[in-house]
Amino acid sequence: MMGDPPRRRRLSDEEHVLWRGVMRSVAPLKRRAAAVAAPPDAAAADRKPKAKLSSAPPARAPAPAASPKPVRPAPTPRAQPPSMMPLDRRLKQRLARGAVEIDARIDLHGRTQSQAHSALLRFLQRAQAEGAKTALVITGKGGASARSSGEERGVLKRQVPLWLRLPEFRAYVLGVDDAHIGHGGEGALYVRVRRGRQRD
Repeated sequence: MMGDPPRRRRLSDEEHVLWRGVMRSVAPLKRRAAAVAAPPDAAAADRKPKAKLSSAPPARAPAPAASPKPVRPAPTPRAQPPSMMPLDRRLKQRLARGAVEIDARIDLHGRTQSQAHSALLRFLQRAQAEGAKTALVITGKGGASARSSGEERGVLKRQVPLWLRLPEFRAYVLGVDDAHIGHGGEGALYVRVRRGRQRD
């Protein structure tokens, strides 16, 4: 049979004084320092909401504007040569009868095409400058005698009417027609000279 637990003994006054002295001499244990605080900048950064990563591709810089193409000036339209008019029938008849005087005449017999062309152009320029109204251009008929001598009168008969219609001649020629037989017939041409510009 177990015995009764020992009774607690009450401390005497001297023991109480001694105990209180021991308690005063013992320093209480300090609590562990709080966890080291994070740097203020890092803590602030943690508190800031993190930017969401965008899946969209980065915006591209606008392409430089293409330099405008240089504008080419429109080509200047060439001046059209003056038009030609056929000789009036009445004028032709008067020329044939001699009622209207022929102001200038040139004979291209015996010339090459090159010689005849330049001579005819100079002749018409001079006729216009002198105020001539009508001119007679003799080309020849280009018969057998001309062919045997090697002359180009047959060629001139075909070419001169064509030359007189070229732009370089049109400034001086108003109209062309075959001459009357009395002035050479098929081997000559009446040329109506265009009036030149009036000078101040």
